[in-house]
Parts: sequence; C-alpha cells; structure tokens
Amino acid sequence: MENQSQYGLPPEHPTLPSLLKKASYGTTLVGKWHLGGLPNFGPLKSGYDHFWGFRWGALDYFTHRYGIASTDAEDLWDDDVKVHQAGYLTDLIGDRAVKVIGDYAKAAQPFLLSLHFNAPHWPWEGPGDEAESQRVKSLFDYDGGSMKTYMQMVTRMDLQVGRVLKALSDGKIANKTIVVFTSDNGGERFADTWPFSGKKMELLEGGLRIPALVRWPGHIRAGSVTDQVGITMDWMPTFLAAAGTASDPAFPLDGMNLLPQLTHGAAPVPRRLYWRYHFNSQRALRDGDMKYLKIAGNEFLFNVVDDPLERANLKERQPDVFKRLVKDYEDWNAAMLPDRDDISTGPLGYADELADHFGVERK
Repeated sequence: MENQSQYGLPPEHPTLPSLLKKASYGTTLVGKWHLGGLPNFGPLKSGYDHFWGFRWGALDYFTHRYGIASTDAEDLWDDDVKVHQAGYLTDLIGDRAVKVIGDYAKAAQPFLLSLHFNAPHWPWEGPGDEAESQRVKSLFDYDGGSMKTYMQMVTRMDLQVGRVLKALSDGKIANKTIVVFTSDNGGERFADTWPFSGKKMELLEGGLRIPALVRWPGHIRAGSVTDQVGITMDWMPTFLAAAGTASDPAFPLDGMNLLPQLTHGAAPVPRRLYWRYHFNSQRALRDGDMKYLKIAGNEFLFNVVDDPLERANLKERQPDVFKRLVKDYEDWNAAMLPDRDDISTGPLGYADELADHFGVERK
C-alpha cells in the first residue's frame, strides 16, 4: 500500500465536499475512499469534515484487512485514526451512516453524506461467511464465491440502504434530502448485466451503464424516467445547483446539471461522452445513439439504443459515421494527457473472452 502516499487526489483541487463545506454544509464520507493515502492524501484533506471507512480499494468483510495474510494490513479508520471494530463490513458501514444522518438531523444542519459500500465487491463473502474469511489467502479470491453468496451480499447491502432511508424519515428530513443510488462501474463475475454485454474493466455497455436512481420527494416525481444520457461527473454540478452554490471558476466542471431533466422533465440534451482505459487499450465515444469502440486492437460502430448487446458492427454499413466518430475521438484524445498505448491482458485475463465475444483475433 506504499504507493497510496505517492498518488492521489490533490488536496488543493476543489471537490464536491469542499465546495459544499463553503456553503455551510456538513460533509462526511462513510466507506471506501481509494484516492490516495496518508500523509499526502485523504478525505479530511479534500473537504470532508469526517471520515469513517477504509482507504484502500477493497477490504475483507470480516478481518477488515487488505492483505489477509498480513497482520498489519487492517484498513479501518475513524477520521485519521486507525480503529479495530468487529462485525460484517456492510453492516458497520450502514450503522455509521445511520448515526451520521441522525446527528445531522438533530443539529438541523444541511449535509453531504458520501456513502460508499464495498458490497458487492470481492472478496465473495456473505454475512454468514466468517469462516471463509479466515480460509482465503488473497482478496482476489479466484476460486471463491457463488451466485448464492453474491445474492446474500447484495441483499445485505439493500437492507442497509433501507435503514438509511428510514433514518432520513425518522429525522424528518426525507423531503429535504436528495438520495442517489448508483455505482462506479459495471458488474463483475456473478453480476447479470443484461441486456448489455461486458462487465467491469470493459468499455462495452455492461461496463459503462450502471444503475442510477434518484429520490427527492416533492421535486422528482416517483416512478419517472428520463432518457437523458448522463455520467457520474454530472452529479457534482447537479448537487451544487440544488444547494444554490457554484463551482470554482478556475476548475471548470466536466459534467452537466441534471436538475431540469430530473425535476421538470426537460427534453434530453444531446451530448458526446468519451472514455479510454489502459486495459486492452480500450477507447470509446458515444454520440447520440451511436458508439465508436476500439478494444484489443479491433474497432466497431454500434447503435447502442437499437442494439444494446453490441452485436451488429455497423462500421462498413455506415462508413461516414464511423470515420466521423473516429476523428472526433482522436481530436478529443489529443487534448488529453498522454495515454499509454500498449495492449495489456490485465490482471483478470479478459482479452481472450473479449475476442471470443466479437469473433475476432487479438492483434
């Protein structure tokens, strides 16, 4: 974990919590950080008043260690103090989130709670699998897990989400609180990403399209749906607009304010979204319904609305669209920081699976 102190989110860079803090919001992060370690980086250095959770990318659900065989790798923190606490990680995160909401409700203070559950991230351990926690020697747990275990992990997370919503109601602040349930990437291993193909670490739709549910009673109509193409970066301008504050003009935002679409049903705004990912030298651009994808040295053009499984490669049928999107991507990429250009098989060996998916040879 030594590299955590070398690379991370620069404390001087404005963040959602730092900007809301200036607008008198309380700010707390509960759960996963994974944006750099002490002494150079951390939640308290990037705008959060309080932090309870872990700094590394994953954690055993029972030992709370990153490296199970190591006796000094426990990674549970209360602010900047390492703590030891028994219990199933998903439950501990839920307990702390409920407490934080109760405290803010009693203080009648507006707040941002960033709640980052580890579940259902590997290792594959349900709430009754403490013995499994003692058995495995690596968090990657290649030979572990099952659909039943995955179901138990998701079910327990859902239970804690329900407790969070109840805490907002008990504190009589549900109507004043925007709740967003989303994810940081597509599912992996035991996840069902239907009707998309691909999963975590892939720029196929199954790796890009994630759940996004928003609740704001009295402002967002229950059960409503928007066709607006959105991305995780949109939440920052959306929350700043809802709080009546603005971003730092020296750091322009990449996302868009989604409030018009969420609260008033405004028509979708056309936009382009770009991705690049070193694993398998992946590149992607979505423009409206069309998507350019380069992966493992092969290029594709898909209509991801008509063909969400990404089976019909349209680059020969629509060559003008293909060439335009390739050029648009190259122009965007030229304005970005330099990118590594070699093709990697990655830690999970997905290259052959992707080639099989498309029926092509790896180049």
